[in-house]
Amino acid sequence: MEYKFLGKTGVKVSSLCFGTMSFGGDADRDTSAQLYQMCRDAGINFFDCANVYAGGKSEEILGELIHDHRDEVVITSKVYFPTSEDVNARGASRRQMMRSVEASLQRLKTDWIDIYFIHHFDDFTDLEHSLRALDDLVQQGKILYPAVSNFAAWQIMKALGISRQYGWAAIEVIQPMYNLAKRQAEVEILPLAQAERLAVIPYSPLGGGLLSGKYGTGKKPESGRLVENKMYQTRYGDPALYVLAERFSELASSHGYHPAPLAVAWVASHPAVTAPIIGARSPEQLKQILQCLEIKMTPELRAEISALSPEPPPATDRNEERTPFQYGSR
Repeated sequence: MEYKFLGKTGVKVSSLCFGTMSFGGDADRDTSAQLYQMCRDAGINFFDCANVYAGGKSEEILGELIHDHRDEVVITSKVYFPTSEDVNARGASRRQMMRSVEASLQRLKTDWIDIYFIHHFDDFTDLEHSLRALDDLVQQGKILYPAVSNFAAWQIMKALGISRQYGWAAIEVIQPMYNLAKRQAEVEILPLAQAERLAVIPYSPLGGGLLSGKYGTGKKPESGRLVENKMYQTRYGDPALYVLAERFSELASSHGYHPAPLAVAWVASHPAVTAPIIGARSPEQLKQILQCLEIKMTPELRAEISALSPEPPPATDRNEERTPFQYGSR
């Protein structure tokens, strides 16, 4: 296992992060314990969680599993999405953040959360209020590093500017969606992270299972997120993505790889990425995905894989800037 610095924090984390969304849901407690031990045996010290996963059970199980070696692992949690029917049990208001942190700390059986994400940009809360709350939580020692997930580049940069203006603890980690089917992060988010030395832990490197080898133009398993979950069906509903999945599986086979670990290795090979978030429902799935550690992602292989899906245009939409056919360079 390779270990990388978490942005500019000085903390080292494994080059894979295990997402615990399955804990208490698709994976019962015994299976969760097996998955966790497999991760530890592979050298993973980085575990991602959220207060909404399995209605809080994911945090509870993760807390039980890390309890006797808390100092050896780096964990995350998140706040934003609804945790109950109460009208205020959602969002990134100061009130909700303060209450959510306390609940997460109890479920995780820990005194601190290493990385605490605002899970989504809150259109109805002043960003200064949210960032001040994060700074207070850092000052109280309840979280160590503020973070954001599902933020646009301008929202991340605005947050950094506000924190710098007031001398508050700044965003250190970002968590965008990034995979071969969803490459929007390449346009501004990943370059921003490199420029600001932010850690990047992308989620969904398999595209909700799309790139696992189970899907194609006439191929679909009986179960899985893209079959059972309307959110994922909407996210990956474009028929062209199933053509991509089929072509990717064929390419993986031609190189002697299983598609799932190759998809993770492709995400991990981007220079801005610290650690892709992997997940699994069973030990068999995890064993397969961990094969990504054995794949040497050469520039040539990355380019071959990247050519399967459209490269998003630059932020200026001036495609010619990537070619010799422009006014020139500095």
